[in-house]
Amino acid sequence: MRTNRTKTVTIATILLIAAVVATALVVGTTHRDEPVDRRDPGTRTGGRTGVDLLTRITDYTARFAPGTGYRPPTRNERRTAASGLRLLLAGHADQAKERLSGIDLSLDTVTDSSTGRRYAEIADRTEQGRAPRGWGRVYVETGSPARWSVQVPHPVADRNTERLAVGVLRGGHGGVLVIAGAHRKAGAGDAADVAHRRDSVFDAFCDELAERGLPGLQIHGFADDSAPGRDVIASTGRGREGRADGRLLADELRARDFDVCRAWVRSCPLEGHTNVQGAKAAAEHVPFLHVEFANALRTDAPRTARAVEAMRRVTAAWEKGGTS
Repeated sequence: MRTNRTKTVTIATILLIAAVVATALVVGTTHRDEPVDRRDPGTRTGGRTGVDLLTRITDYTARFAPGTGYRPPTRNERRTAASGLRLLLAGHADQAKERLSGIDLSLDTVTDSSTGRRYAEIADRTEQGRAPRGWGRVYVETGSPARWSVQVPHPVADRNTERLAVGVLRGGHGGVLVIAGAHRKAGAGDAADVAHRRDSVFDAFCDELAERGLPGLQIHGFADDSAPGRDVIASTGRGREGRADGRLLADELRARDFDVCRAWVRSCPLEGHTNVQGAKAAAEHVPFLHVEFANALRTDAPRTARAVEAMRRVTAAWEKGGTS
């Protein structure tokens, strides 16, 4: 009697174990077929990881036009913006986000679907409102110490300069992209011409980078008839620092069949001597390159790609602490 009862319990136990194993197999199969999505929610777009950085930026600048409105920041707002970037570069992202939020600037992370690289993005929350302030954006590559900056003070007004800058940013490591948030003729008078104004958020960001010793590459564009026969005008602005960087850039451009006017060798138009970011870099003894590209170059994709390649040689040297 006891033996039969024992057999019954044993059989029941075996059946229970079998049922548990079968259930586990079914659950395991379900989990393999439907993997958990561990991506950062802030980088999901349309079921794919990340966003195309070039599209993100050109969609942003597509709204820029003369007279679209611009509000100059107060001194306190400029200081807050700079301190937020300072905290971010020092590795204190949470504190940076809180600081920037106080002046309606957001701090998020985006992944460039073209390269897989992640960037911290500082953006103006008023961009989505009826009256955007036009304070611009900053992109900082995460996971790499900041080594250099590429600056776009006149997006849209200097056609396709933002495209050139994105190409440079993507081609190296440790880059910081600073882009103005309005057409240079958006505000009253020259209020939005950030390359010649000390009272902009763009300038506050660039000042912070110069004070940290980061060399800068500022991209501009000129009408073809402003310098007939020239493709590029390269200058170090007011400073002497960066002469070696300028020579490297000019040589690389020349090797790609571009005609370059070297402002440290001869008189060139559009030398950038009144550029305020260049003046700050000179005061900090930091290399600064003011580079003007002809319209014919900026509107021809193969020539644009060659120009980007040349600029990448300079940023690659900066990453290694070379030239200057």
